[in-house]
Amino acid sequence: MNINQAEGQLSGEVSFGKLNPWPVTFFYPGVMGWFAWVPKMECYHGVLSFDHSLQGKLSLNGKEMDFSGGRGYIEKDWGKSFPAAWVWFQSNHFKGVSACITGSVAIIPWLGNSFKGFIVGFWLEGKLYRFTTYLNSKIESLEIFDDHVAWVLRNRRHRLSLKAWRAQGGLLLGPTPEDMGTRVMETLSASIDVRLETLQGDLIFEGTGEHAGLEVVGDLERLLAEKA
Repeated sequence: MNINQAEGQLSGEVSFGKLNPWPVTFFYPGVMGWFAWVPKMECYHGVLSFDHSLQGKLSLNGKEMDFSGGRGYIEKDWGKSFPAAWVWFQSNHFKGVSACITGSVAIIPWLGNSFKGFIVGFWLEGKLYRFTTYLNSKIESLEIFDDHVAWVLRNRRHRLSLKAWRAQGGLLLGPTPEDMGTRVMETLSASIDVRLETLQGDLIFEGTGEHAGLEVVGDLERLLAEKA
């Protein structure tokens, strides 16, 4: 990184350790599953690394920031537009355990109609627990409040309870079919309470992810009303 402009100066280098991507197979090519093969989707998504080590430093306007020993996460989006409404969150800062929670729920255009599609992955000590539309997981409840988002999902074997606490953030630019005219409020200071258990109630994990990313954007009433 080497930026030297009137608005500010940013320079330095941060290197990444071994990446841990969402598994890719022919039938389930990444986080989107078989939806990744569908042409002309509004938005495609990929998770390139749940968690990896960081090493190096950056200098912002003369202030040095040391990232050595930190944790990294990489995802990507591509397509023609963001959805009409969505919730997205991510954290890989869980105390005393190697874990990452990442997920989203959004209004997905489909054959002239739309539905509420979701993708949630909880990566815990190298094992991935998946809760997704394409694997026939179910939303038991989804509620959006002024200070948090509460979400409970289940798959064939497990139940995942999430509570993402909203925090102050900043405005980013997002795509529309015409331009980068969408304004996206995103925070990197949220926290996410995570509870994973079997459908019989046996606890597998309970903890809180800090330094979490969170976006709650768009026509949220429509998002809540859409059928999954």
